[in-house]
Amino acid sequence: MLGLVKKIFGDANEREIKRLLRTVDQINAMEPQISQLSDEALRAKTEEFKSRIEKDEDLLAILPEAFAVVREASKRVLDKRHYDVQLIGGMVLHEGKIAEMKTGEGKTLVATLAVYLNALLGKGVHVVTVNDYLAMRDSQQMGVLYNFLGLTVGCNMNGLTHGQKQEAYACDITYGTNNEFGFDYLRDNMVLYKEQMVQRPLYYSIIDEVDSILVDEARTPLIISGQAAKSTEMYFAADRFVNRMKHEEDYTIDVKLRSVTMTEAGVEKAERAFAVENLFDHANVTLNHHIQQALKAHVIMKRDVDYVVQDDEVVIVDEFTGRLMAGRRYSDGLHQAIEAKEQIKVQNESMTLATITFQNYFRMYRKLSGMTGTAKTEEEEFKKIYGLEVIQVPTNRPNIRQDTADVVYKTQNGKFNAVVEEIVERHKKNQPVLVGTVSIENSEKLSDMLKKRGVTHKVLNAKFHAEEAEIVSRAGQPGGVTIATNMAGRGTDILLGEGVPEVGGLHIMGTERHESRRIDNQLRGRAGRQGDPGSSQFYLSLDDELMRRFGSENIMGMMERLGFEEDQPIESRLISRAVESAQKRVEGNNFDLRKIVLQYDDVMNQQREIIYKQRREVLYSENIREVVIDMIKPVIERIVEAHCPDSEVPENWEYQEIIDYAQGTFLEEGSLTRDDLWGKEKDEIIEYLTERLLELYDRREAEIGTESMREFEKVVVLRAVDSKWMDHIDAMDQLRQGIHLRAYGGTDPLREYQFEGFEMFKEMIDSIQEEVTKYIMKAHVESNLERQEVAKGQTESGGGSGEPQTKRPVKRDDRIGRNDPCPCGSGKKFKQCHGAEL
Repeated sequence: MLGLVKKIFGDANEREIKRLLRTVDQINAMEPQISQLSDEALRAKTEEFKSRIEKDEDLLAILPEAFAVVREASKRVLDKRHYDVQLIGGMVLHEGKIAEMKTGEGKTLVATLAVYLNALLGKGVHVVTVNDYLAMRDSQQMGVLYNFLGLTVGCNMNGLTHGQKQEAYACDITYGTNNEFGFDYLRDNMVLYKEQMVQRPLYYSIIDEVDSILVDEARTPLIISGQAAKSTEMYFAADRFVNRMKHEEDYTIDVKLRSVTMTEAGVEKAERAFAVENLFDHANVTLNHHIQQALKAHVIMKRDVDYVVQDDEVVIVDEFTGRLMAGRRYSDGLHQAIEAKEQIKVQNESMTLATITFQNYFRMYRKLSGMTGTAKTEEEEFKKIYGLEVIQVPTNRPNIRQDTADVVYKTQNGKFNAVVEEIVERHKKNQPVLVGTVSIENSEKLSDMLKKRGVTHKVLNAKFHAEEAEIVSRAGQPGGVTIATNMAGRGTDILLGEGVPEVGGLHIMGTERHESRRIDNQLRGRAGRQGDPGSSQFYLSLDDELMRRFGSENIMGMMERLGFEEDQPIESRLISRAVESAQKRVEGNNFDLRKIVLQYDDVMNQQREIIYKQRREVLYSENIREVVIDMIKPVIERIVEAHCPDSEVPENWEYQEIIDYAQGTFLEEGSLTRDDLWGKEKDEIIEYLTERLLELYDRREAEIGTESMREFEKVVVLRAVDSKWMDHIDAMDQLRQGIHLRAYGGTDPLREYQFEGFEMFKEMIDSIQEEVTKYIMKAHVESNLERQEVAKGQTESGGGSGEPQTKRPVKRDDRIGRNDPCPCGSGKKFKQCHGAEL
C-alpha cells in the first residue's frame, strides 16, 4: 500500500531533495564568476552581505551567493570543494531541520555553509559537539575558513576563565559541548551582576551527532549544586529558642493567613538569644528565616491535622481530602523545622541551585538544526518534541557496502569463538576489521581471546576522546583489528589504507544487537564511506540481553530439537527481521517514556522561564523601585482580603490582625491604630496602607540616599528570589519522586503534579513578595552593600574519563526496575505496563 502511495504522490524526502536541487543549480551557476574574485574581493562579500541584511534582505535571498562564496573560500584555504549533496545538507541545516548524512560525507564541512550564512546576522551561532576534543578540532580546522571570510570563531571549553568564556560567546561562531553550553546558561541565571553573564540570547544552534544529544541524553539533567548541605543544627537551635517564646508578648498569630509575626519584644529576645545586633540585618537573613519557620512549625502546623509522623518521617496530610501525600515536602525549610519540632532526624535540604534537561535547554533556541548519520528511526520523536524534520541527504557516491544477515549461536561462548575465528581469517587476508561491542567487559573478553591467538589489535572504551579519534581514523589500515564500544571515536572518519579496497574494504562485526536500531546503524555506517567497498555482519547468541527479552526460548527449543552444537550458527533473514521488530517495540516504549518525562519536566520548565525572565529584568534595570512596589502591593491586598471578607459586615472585620501583621512586616511598631482603619471600605484600607508604606519607603530612601536604596533593592530581591527558587527546586523534586503513588488512589499523577506544582509556585511567589516587603521596610541598610550568592555553586562531575575532570551532568539512570512503578503514572509495575513487552 505504501509503495502505491509513493508511486502516486512521490516520496516526501525525494520531493524535498528535488526542491533543494533547484537552488544547487543556482549556486553552481555562480561558481565561474565567484572563482574569478581575488582573495580580498571574496572576503569583502561578507560585509556586502551584512549590508544587504541591514537593508532588510532576508537570508534566503542571499543564500545561493553566500554558499557559492563559502565553497570558493573552502577550495582556497582548506583545499576542499563542497559537493552538490553537501550544499543540500547546508540548506537543510539553514531551514532548521536535521540532515541525515552517512559517515564520511563530510558533515563538518556541510555545517560551514549554514554557520556562515546565519553568522551574518551577528546574533551568534553555536555549533554543538559531543566532546571537547571534537569542539576544539572543528573550531580550529573550520576556523581557518571563517577567519578568511572575516568572521570570528570561539571555542567554549571546560576550564576557561570567565573572561575567556565571554570572549568565546562574543564571537560570530562558537563551538562547544552540549554540557558546557547548558551549564553556562544555568550559571548566567545565577549571576549577581549583568556584566557577569557570558551568553547572548540563544539564537541558532547546529548540533553535531544530534541523535546522541537530543535522544540518548535527552533526559539527562544538568545540575549545579551547592558545595555543602545546610547545617541541620540551626533548625534545632531555632526550635529550642521558639519553645521559650510567648504568644501575644513575643509573636502574634494570623489564623486566616496561617502566618505568625514576631513583635518588637520577640525580635529583641531573639537578638539577645543569638547575640546579634540587628535581626533584620542582611547578614542575619538565614537566622531570621529559621526562627520564622520554627515559629510557624510550632504554632501553625498541627500534628495529626496538617501532618502525621510515620516511621520517623513527617508526612503531609491533604487539607481537602485527608489523604497522606507521600513524597511531598513543605518547601522553604518548613519541613525541616517540623522535623526539629518532632525531634526526629532533620533531612538535609537539597542544595540544587539550578537544573535543566537538554530537551528543555535546546528548545530555547530560536532556530535549531542538527546532523548525524542516523536519525530516520527517531524521526517521530524529533518531530513531536523538537519540531525538527529529518531529511535524508543522498550520498555523493552510491553506497556499495554489503550488509550480511545476522548469525545466531546457542551461547555467548559459541558466538565469541566464531567472532575470533572470523577476525583471524580476515586478518590473514590483510583486511581491516572493526569490532563493535556494547560493553567494556565484552571488549576486554574479546581482547583476551585475540591475544591468545596472537592477533595484534587496539581496544577503545570511549574514555580517551583525542587518542581514540586518532586510533579510529587508522582502523582502515591493512590488517588492522580494532575493538570499540559503540561511542568510541564517534565523529571520526575512517580512511582506507593502500590495497584495502582490493581485499573488500573495512569489515564491521557487531557482537550484539543494541536495543536501538540507530546505534547498530552507526556501527555499520563506519564502513563503505564515499563509495568505498566494505561489509558488515552481526553475531548474536540466544543469551544476549535483547534476545532473552524477546522470546529466544522458541529458537533455543528449535536448535535443541535439531541437535545444533554450541558453535553451529543459524543465519536467517527471518531472525534479523524478528530482532528488528523487537527493536522497534523497545524504541517505541523508550520514546513514550521520554515523552512522559518531558511532560513532567515542562511544568518545571515553565516556572524556570518565568523566574529567569524576571531575574534578568532585575539585573538589567537601573531602577527597580516600581518592581519592588509591585511585589509589595499583593502582600497588602492578601492581608486585607483575608480579614475583611465580603461575607462579613465591617463591624466584624478583624482590624487588630491587620495591624499586627502590618506593623510586624512593613510599618513601624505603634504607628497604626484601629481608628486609622475604622469606617473605611476594603479598597480604601488597601490604599491607606499602601500610602503609609510608600511614605515610609520615601523616608528610608531619603535617609540612606537614592543610589544606596537602588542597590539595596536589588540585594534584597535577588537574595529572596534565589533562596526561594532553590528551595522550590527541592520541593518539586520531592513531589516528582513520590507523585506516581497517587495513581493507586485513582488519580492521574501528571495532572496532580501540574496542579500541585502550580500551587507550590504560587506559594513561592507569595513568599518572595513577603520576604522582599519585610526586608525592604525593616532591614538595617549598610553603607557597603554587596550582593551575595545564596550558595556557592558547583557543577557535579563524572570521574574516570581519563582526561581532565570536565563538568558533566549528573546522570540519573534511565533504567527502570521491572518491579518499579511505571513512570507513565498508571500505578502498575513497569513489567505490567510499558515494560510488558520488554
